[in-house]
Amino acid sequence: MSEYVDWPVETQDPVGLAVLLPGKNYPATMPLLAFAGHAAHQHGWRVRAVSWNVPDMDTTSTIDWVGAQLRDAIGEFDGRVLVVAKSLGTCSADYAARHGFDAIWLTPLLHVPDVVDAMSRSSARQLLVGGTQDSAWDLATARMVGGDVVQIEGADHGMNVHDAVRTAELHVEVTRAIVEWLQALP
Repeated sequence: MSEYVDWPVETQDPVGLAVLLPGKNYPATMPLLAFAGHAAHQHGWRVRAVSWNVPDMDTTSTIDWVGAQLRDAIGEFDGRVLVVAKSLGTCSADYAARHGFDAIWLTPLLHVPDVVDAMSRSSARQLLVGGTQDSAWDLATARMVGGDVVQIEGADHGMNVHDAVRTAELHVEVTRAIVEWLQALP
């Protein structure tokens, strides 16, 4: 079962609901999702951060389970939805594509064919962000999916390198890319 934390709403007329979906071991309080949430919040989105305990499952069950977590996080909200997902959270791509949700895919699982297929079917705007030292990332696949692509040189699956200062700089680069992408949303 998932839990949700709604960030304080600072506008009477939010753009929509931005749902932050974590990775298996990467909660929404970690830098990539926290900064993406701040960027969405800054651009007028209502932000809902999801936390979960992931059961052991096969790939098909995982995709169905993560999609159900997204569905449940959205609940009765009937406005515009933005999915901001890290790693395992990107298994929500099928649900997001079927509902036309714009999405920011952080370190997407591009080695999972069903995730790539779902992202490729999406007619919504997408931003894919990955690092060259991430085994789940493939630049050619990201470009084939469509949407905007940001590749970070030397970054691993957590968007980290061995140098703390450079890791912080990488997170700033990703956050800038997210802010620019959000500014370009219609």
